Order: sequence, then C-alpha cells, then structure tokens
Amino acid sequence: MASKPPFEMPEGDYAGDVTCQEAWDALADSPAAVLVDVRTQVEWQLIGQPDLSSLDKEPVYLQWVTMQGVNESFLEDLQAALDERGVAKDTLLYFMCQSGGRSKMSAMQCAALGYKQCFNVADGFEGKLDECEHRNSVDGWKVAGLPWTQA
Repeated sequence: MASKPPFEMPEGDYAGDVTCQEAWDALADSPAAVLVDVRTQVEWQLIGQPDLSSLDKEPVYLQWVTMQGVNESFLEDLQAALDERGVAKDTLLYFMCQSGGRSKMSAMQCAALGYKQCFNVADGFEGKLDECEHRNSVDGWKVAGLPWTQA
C-alpha cells in the first residue's frame, strides 16, 4: 500500500511545462534562472548530470525522494538552497527529474512557497519510455543533445 505523501499539493497551479530545450534557452538567456534537479543521488552518479558550465551556472541538486521515500525536508532544503543563492521569488525556476513526474510535483510545491515562475521540464533528463520500454531515445535532456556529464 502506497503511503500518503507528507505534504499537501498546493491549490494553485505552477507556471507550466516546458521542454528541455526551452529550459536550456531560458537558462542561457536569463542570468538569474535556476535549474533544480530533483532526481536521486544514484541517478546523478550513474545516469549523468546536466552540465551548465558553459552558462557559468551550477544546478541545485536536491532529491525529491530518497532510498527511504519522499524527502520530508524537501521544501525546507529547497528554501535554504534558494536563499543561499539569493534567488528572488520572481526568478525563473526549472525543475527536472527523469521524465517529468517528480519535477512537476516539486515545481508545484515550490510555487506554494511563493515563487512565481516554477516550471516543470516535462521531458526530463532521460525522457519517456520508447516502444521497448527504454529511455534516452524519445525525448529528454540527453536526446536533445544538451550538455551533460557523467561521473
């Protein structure tokens, strides 16, 4: 039986979905824009990480779920990370996960904190499953040819 998340989803809506390319373009065009990667540490290490070094930026890496389940301190940790970077409430914020599910929920949660421009990178880092149930062939950050690294 799935447990109920330790939070309530906000009544209001987040800013909406964008593609990886749209997120990249906004990150390149807006010096203040931030990418928040909410995948797990294992995903960052084994699958790869977005490389924003050519934009002179570093993503915020913050797990929305951990090996123990939903990260109950996600909002507190996110607020601290954004405060540390001096991120204003009207800053463009782009949330990315593997394929758009966790990132949509995290963008909605961030909007509930009062941030006005929280976007979900709907195709994620690896994209949707193809007909063989494999990722990295339909869409996503890697398929779009956007910069990434692997540890």
